Amino acid sequence: MNNMGTQALLESDVATLKETIGDGAVLSVSTTDKEGVNTLSLSLDAVVPTLVDIPFRKADTLTKRLGIGRTTSKYKVLVLLCMIDMFFQAMLSILSSILVKLRLKPLYRSEVFTQISNSNLVISCSDENFREVASLIPSNAYWVITWWSILFERTLEILVARFLGKPVVMFPNSVGPFRTRVGRFLSRLSLNSCNRILIRDSVSYELVKSLGIKSPRILTSDIALLFTSTCTPRFKRDKDANNRPVIGVAAGVYSHTLTTEELRNYIKEHALALDMAIERLGADVIFLPHYVTGFQYDDLEISGLILQNMKNKDRVRIICVNNVRKFKSLLDQMSIIVSSKMHPAVLGMSGFTPTLCIAYDHKQIGFFEDMGMSDYVIRIREISHEKMFSKMNSLWEEKENISARLRRRVPILQKNLRKSIRSAISPYLQS
Repeated sequence: MNNMGTQALLESDVATLKETIGDGAVLSVSTTDKEGVNTLSLSLDAVVPTLVDIPFRKADTLTKRLGIGRTTSKYKVLVLLCMIDMFFQAMLSILSSILVKLRLKPLYRSEVFTQISNSNLVISCSDENFREVASLIPSNAYWVITWWSILFERTLEILVARFLGKPVVMFPNSVGPFRTRVGRFLSRLSLNSCNRILIRDSVSYELVKSLGIKSPRILTSDIALLFTSTCTPRFKRDKDANNRPVIGVAAGVYSHTLTTEELRNYIKEHALALDMAIERLGADVIFLPHYVTGFQYDDLEISGLILQNMKNKDRVRIICVNNVRKFKSLLDQMSIIVSSKMHPAVLGMSGFTPTLCIAYDHKQIGFFEDMGMSDYVIRIREISHEKMFSKMNSLWEEKENISARLRRRVPILQKNLRKSIRSAISPYLQS
């Protein structure tokens, strides 16, 4: 839950289920981050672990506890041990599901099996759980293994729920791309085991169709479009700054995705473009880190590195908040947004703020196409300060028109989301 997007998705899933089913809905959440979910103070009956631990997430937790870095050989050994442990957990999960089917007590993680057994419906939560790589950055062994483990964990949970006779609905996800038979096999197995699947962008929808998935599918949008915040923190500005545009920047890259030279270029081009915006538009710049992990090159560190490379440091601030309600409130106060991550863009545009996307994946391209904003996307490996400033300048000059377009488009997508979710879950909740 140190990822603002993950918080927004979970909170939106829970709020939409409550809205659709009614106040009598009893919800539990299975998560890799029990402590983080509990800090959100959601109306939940229980927060339980997943059936199996995702190796890199478990390794990250152990790494922080042991005080070792992600680039060390010790970290690689931890990941390997966690992967071996995942397969032992999987075998225990399968055995326990058989025992539960026979009305016996499970041998393993009984709290998870209790929640599944007592449920009317299992939701595979909104996110990007069914994929193998990001489409606009090169693949490598680290990310292939990472996504395989997530795919394996999600597939196992869906199969266990179906084995225990529970319907499964997949809430809005991006799907794919896939570059190996393993990825395609696991995705077909999991998606074909769902009773309904909701897809959040048109690119993913076409990819699902190409996989030959037989489960009924619905094209909708990202559920974080429904997220609202009553939190109203305001950042202080000098009196003479109130009429200046303010550019919100959610900068960041995923670890092990760009080469050292590409990362250096990403930082330099951002710094040059933002300096141009300060000098030519009279703008102030606010960095809003979206994913703060404490590891090297998280969003907070990337923001700091861009700031170090800027000339006009006196017109720049970094504001780091720890929950998505505050994050959303700050985004709503921006004149325009520049985002390298998916959900700052989603949350910004749901507040009708003109947004520029630095895209690393087709989910962003598909979302911006669906929003009628495809002109405001730059692929991450094609980034340049000239392109960035040109599009920021266009966003500022067309701010009123773009905001008006978003005010028309966003409510339509929100209505479609609510209708799609109601259509997907209602057949399985009839008394």
